[in-house]
Amino acid sequence: MIGWLIIACEIGFWFFVLAGLGSRYIMKKKKLGTFLLICTPFVDLILLIVTIFDLKNGAVATAMHGLAAVYIGVSIAFGHRMIQWADGHFNYRFGNGNKPLKIKYGKAHARKERKAWYRHLLSLIIGGGILISIIFYINNSHQTEALMQIMLLWSLIVVIDFFISFSYTLFPKKQKT
Repeated sequence: MIGWLIIACEIGFWFFVLAGLGSRYIMKKKKLGTFLLICTPFVDLILLIVTIFDLKNGAVATAMHGLAAVYIGVSIAFGHRMIQWADGHFNYRFGNGNKPLKIKYGKAHARKERKAWYRHLLSLIIGGGILISIIFYINNSHQTEALMQIMLLWSLIVVIDFFISFSYTLFPKKQKT
């Protein structure tokens, strides 16, 4: 059930983003668009409440429960940036804005990669904090073992991402000629 809820929340997140931007740029209703964009965090709140409720009622934690915390952490850390990205493209397509620039090489690319890693670290701190909080709240190591495994795997992924992201600082991508 949690897996389907995560999928529904992802769909809900993008529904609110697209509805908000569509209202803002296509329907020219800025206040409605802002309201719909503000609704995106409530999707995460619903997922968090249902996940905790499911575990508190005796469900054994699975990778899907851990994935719910990962989803929330990523959504909080990257959500604003994803909305900015979509807003830039909507503004270009429907609002007479400038074409969004892509940073593909050099120091600017390295800076962009480092910032992305910092967001990834923030998502780990948020999602990991949720995982640890759930583990302590449930207070049953057998029931929450999968959550600790997700936390360890995610930490490893963030470490690998660190080396990849910061490698561009030492070895910047060159512009293709």
